[in-house]
Amino acid sequence: MNMYRPALMASALALPFTPAMAQEVMTPEHVAQIESTGTIAVSPDGTNIAYTRVHRPDVTQGEDNGTARQQLMLANGPMMATAYLPEDMRISGIGFTPDGSMITFLWTDSGGDRAVYGVPVGGGSYRMLATVADAGVRSYAFSPDGSQVYMLVGAEADEQRTSERRAGFDAVIYEEEQGFNRLFVANVGMGVDENPRQIDVPGYVDSFDIAPDGSWAMITSAPTPLIDDSYTSKRPHILNLATGAVTTVETPGKVGDIEISPDGSQLSMIAGVSDNDPADTTLHLVDTATGAYRALNAGAPEAAVDAEWMADGRLAAIIHTGVQSELRFYSENGDVLENVDTDGLILTSIEQGGNLLTVEANSPSHPNELFLFDGNDFQRWTDHNPWLANIAMGEQRAYSFTARDGQVVEGVLVLPVGGVPEGGAPLIMDVHGGPEAHDSNGWTTNYSGPGHVAAGQGYAVFQPNYRGSTGYGTAFSLQHQGNYTDPEFTDLVDAKYALAQDGIADPDRVGVTGGSYGGYATAWSSTYHSEEFAAGVMFVGISNQISKIGTGDIPYEMYNAHAQSWPWDDWQRWLEVSPIYYADRAETPLLIMHGDSDPRVHPSQSLELYRNISIRQPDTPLRLVFYPGEGHGNARAAAQYDYNVRMMEWFDTYLMTGNRNAEVPAPRPDLGLDD
Repeated sequence: MNMYRPALMASALALPFTPAMAQEVMTPEHVAQIESTGTIAVSPDGTNIAYTRVHRPDVTQGEDNGTARQQLMLANGPMMATAYLPEDMRISGIGFTPDGSMITFLWTDSGGDRAVYGVPVGGGSYRMLATVADAGVRSYAFSPDGSQVYMLVGAEADEQRTSERRAGFDAVIYEEEQGFNRLFVANVGMGVDENPRQIDVPGYVDSFDIAPDGSWAMITSAPTPLIDDSYTSKRPHILNLATGAVTTVETPGKVGDIEISPDGSQLSMIAGVSDNDPADTTLHLVDTATGAYRALNAGAPEAAVDAEWMADGRLAAIIHTGVQSELRFYSENGDVLENVDTDGLILTSIEQGGNLLTVEANSPSHPNELFLFDGNDFQRWTDHNPWLANIAMGEQRAYSFTARDGQVVEGVLVLPVGGVPEGGAPLIMDVHGGPEAHDSNGWTTNYSGPGHVAAGQGYAVFQPNYRGSTGYGTAFSLQHQGNYTDPEFTDLVDAKYALAQDGIADPDRVGVTGGSYGGYATAWSSTYHSEEFAAGVMFVGISNQISKIGTGDIPYEMYNAHAQSWPWDDWQRWLEVSPIYYADRAETPLLIMHGDSDPRVHPSQSLELYRNISIRQPDTPLRLVFYPGEGHGNARAAAQYDYNVRMMEWFDTYLMTGNRNAEVPAPRPDLGLDD
């Protein structure tokens, strides 16, 4: 095996600096360079933190295009992170062996299948620990004593199907050829166990964990591999590893993070409270002997995001309340022990070891970094983007307004660098998807989110947590159900006028953008509410609710969590909540972008809107851009950078100027690339 000795990454993880005066504003080129932490794992004694450094190839500097890369890092003190594997090793699934002697990870060697590997914490050679022949390992977990490793792998290869494809018979039978994952256990020693044993599991298993005594596993599974089933029918199960007996936790609705208590008597489970609950945001305790469960924060105006059992039996949980977050500790009985103020940090994930808690968190000034919670304060351990300290950023804060029906709606507001000019700034309404999601007052800038790039160019940006959003309790997120567009999208119009009345927005220069359900919001705002919005940038969005049901892969999810009816119940009503129905009103200059391989919102949704507007309103500035090979969001660095450049160019052309009749930009933007 290759020898790789850790080296201190002083240049990447130097202490932050504070310049006397910021010299630059953020640009799309800066967005392409942003790094962050990815997944984290803490050694059993808490002395070492393994994590992945997430970065993409910088196509603006000529690096080869590709998707996100994860490099294994090890941190054992503030600003003391070391690279533990070469940058070109694309790994995932990091962890530690139970004795803490090795960092473990998933990796695909050249010509092989994805397998479980380990590298000594003290440095040295990485080696394969376990594999399953002709199957890539998707996730793994060790037995408590470290003598065995359990591996979730893909379906068994269909040799007949493979030979048919080689002969040219490559027809795809839609939704009928997905295979079920399999679970294996292998012995761990100096050599690799070549005959791992298969364990029977129910349905399509997508996650699992091993109990502290090694006698049972917690697994989550759905009836089929279809994504719709993962939303609507996934359930947790207690699998007896000796007998194969299964106890199902019959919770309704969506299932999220599940953790096993130190004594194995309980699970913490973040899940929905009903089939119609749009999101898994309620924290539960589950009795592992019976499968009985009870909610700890049902009905509270908040969302549980992640949870972790401490070694002393306390349960730590990340709670998002509106646009803020807090760290909460529960007793083993579910009583609240403490709520910890995060001092403006937005916590996103937690892991513990040795009763020490490691946190991933972001803020208005930086993306996700590592922090150690010492019982009182959050100590920052990494800084992957020290150059951000030299970027001028607009003031960012929470902003609330009262909608027309009296509902208070909150969001995140970023003001232009240098402040708001007299008469208000051009405003970009950046609408999140879901709508069962929410924006927090943390890092807001990404390839499809204008954030500080727009603020640096003189725009204000508002991210509204409109009706249907999480973070405000289930009752708030249910308000949009059964009635597409109202009140969820009237909230956007009301936000516009509130921001104008407060002198922040120029009401004649308000634009809108968003992806997925945010793309639906953009399409609706650019057609039905066209008189209110001066420019729109729509991404992977919905334009025809009737054909969306027939061409997407989550029809039952749309029924349960959104519409609560079917198109054939009332065809006309479904037409009237579809932006194409109002294409004759579309005077808002609209840029539409979509991955041509999107399984969630079929690219035909964008084509339908483009075609309807181009026929019914031929004078409206309009463009449709497809990204080859991209799905429900752009994954490759070049597609992300191209998107960011096009978005800002469109807003500069129509929103900054307030001129809806400006000439359409050239099809190929200036990407700033060397010839």
